[in-house]
Order: sequence, then structure tokens, then C-alpha cells
Amino acid sequence: MKKKEYKKELYDLQIELVKFQKEIIKKHLKVCIVFEGRDTAGKDGTIKRFIEHLSPREARVVALGKPSDKDKSSWYFQRYVPHLPSGGEIVFFNRSWYNRAGVEKVMNFCTKKEYKNFMQEVGSFERLLVHSGILFIKYYLDISKNEQKKRLKSRKKDPLKQWKISPIDMQAQRYWDSYSKARNEMFDKTTFDFAPWFVVHSDEKKEARINIIKHFLSLMSYPAKNNDLLVYKNDIICKFEQKCYTKGLIYS
Repeated sequence: MKKKEYKKELYDLQIELVKFQKEIIKKHLKVCIVFEGRDTAGKDGTIKRFIEHLSPREARVVALGKPSDKDKSSWYFQRYVPHLPSGGEIVFFNRSWYNRAGVEKVMNFCTKKEYKNFMQEVGSFERLLVHSGILFIKYYLDISKNEQKKRLKSRKKDPLKQWKISPIDMQAQRYWDSYSKARNEMFDKTTFDFAPWFVVHSDEKKEARINIIKHFLSLMSYPAKNNDLLVYKNDIICKFEQKCYTKGLIYS
């Protein structure tokens, strides 16, 4: 996507996002968007484009750090509950409770029992969110191994991206296959009718950002919605199904 085209589409989509937020505030609705994905897949950049022109009083980004000893001794989902949206709010989770299905499982930061309990409980937890009236959407940003390698290398050289470098990120390539296996198991066991996963091809950052915003807004209802603008590409973003593997919509 050329820079000029990208900026024009993004501008128009951000106008739509402002329309959407006005409706959320007016009707006192609650919106929760989860962003998961490979390291370097573009979660930060995508969320930045979502919130860039939204009212900061009613739009929050939640990016929790390492759990404390108190967190570790509490019900797993407990640390996330206080960050859920209140009426009129949009909350973006930059990684979420699905840490347990990804990095915690791969890096052995949780026990097998804790992982099993999570897989058994997450559906009930998310059903409660949906039944409470929260508009709840889950995105997984996928990326190819070669593209991840390039982006990790770029981070090391860019002085403005030093904060993005962590010991866990540096292990991403080494544990690629383990992360793939954990991701696939997560998709298979945690995509629900009431809370499905939407998978995004993120090798091309601009295309990914544009199509996620289009897809998200296409699912929402608000006045003066420009439906013609919200036609997204099915080869960039798709609702998870088993056939996604055979169609090559998920990177191996």
C-alpha cells in the first residue's frame, strides 16, 4: 500500500472511529478489544492508529506488566477485571489473559495444571463479558518467521524502539515452532460462537492496520456509517475456522 493511499484511507477510517465513539458515549456502551499475536506483529502500531483521534477520557489502552506475587496468588483473571470497560468506554488490551495460552505456556511460566485450568475457564469468563453487555472482539496478528526476523533486527538498530526489546522477544525465533503449536491449540480451544478469533496477516503493516479497523467497524452499529469504506480484504483478515490452515491463512 502506497503511503499517500494509506494516509487517505486511515484518515477516513479514523473519522468513522470518531463517529463510533460518539455513539458509544451517547448510549453508555462498553467495548473491549483484545490484541494478541506474535512478537513484532504490529499490535502497538495498530492500537495507536485506533486511538489517535479518539477522546482519551473514554478510550484506554491496557498493557499489563509482569504479575506481582499478589497477582500470582489470586484467581488468574482477577488482575484483568478492574481494567474492563465501564459504560461509554472503549478498552484496548495490548496482550491479555491469553498470555497464559502463549508466552506462559511456551516459556514454562505457568504449570500444566494452571494452563489446563485456564483453557477450561476462559470460555466461561468471556461468556460473562458478553452477557454483561460488553462488545467483545479478539484479534490475533500473525506474521511470517522471516518478517519477524527482519523486525527484530530493526528493533536492535533503532534507538527509538529500544523499549520494545525484551529477553522474551529475543527468544521468539528460537521458540517459533513452540509458539505456533501453542497458537494453534489456543485457536482450536478458545474460538467460541460468542467470542471468535479473527486472524490478521500482518507482514504488511499498513494493510493490516487498515483492514483491522475496517473489519472492526463493519461489525459495529452507529449513525452515518459509511459501509462502502468498510469493505475489508478476506486474505488479510479472517474469522478463525479449521479451513484457515488449509487455505494458508495462518502462517506455519
